[in-house]
Amino acid sequence: MDLKLPIKIHDELYDEVIDASGVLDLASGEITNVVYLEHDLELDGFPAEREDYDFTCGTLSNGKKDVEFRIEVDVVGRRYSITPSELLELKGRAAKLFSAPPGGHPPPEPTRRRR
Repeated sequence: MDLKLPIKIHDELYDEVIDASGVLDLASGEITNVVYLEHDLELDGFPAEREDYDFTCGTLSNGKKDVEFRIEVDVVGRRYSITPSELLELKGRAAKLFSAPPGGHPPPEPTRRRR
């Protein structure tokens, strides 16, 4: 199964957050096609290499609802991914997120006929 979802990536530093977008492969946990917003990788460097780097997390969204998850960073390879256990948990949470009706309201009760 080839299921890839767009995500937001947040590299948390002590005094700022560097945002990016990417694509999460739900089969492998790999994150590809990372594009930084308002951050020049060549000029400013890889966020996780900075001394004030703290951690990285991701956000998967459906409408106004979000699911946040932890992202692992390979500083040497400059790659992002999520662990198998985090991926398993995220799949369950994502299933609930995407099966919820728009607006977060419960589905309407079926109308019953009067006899």
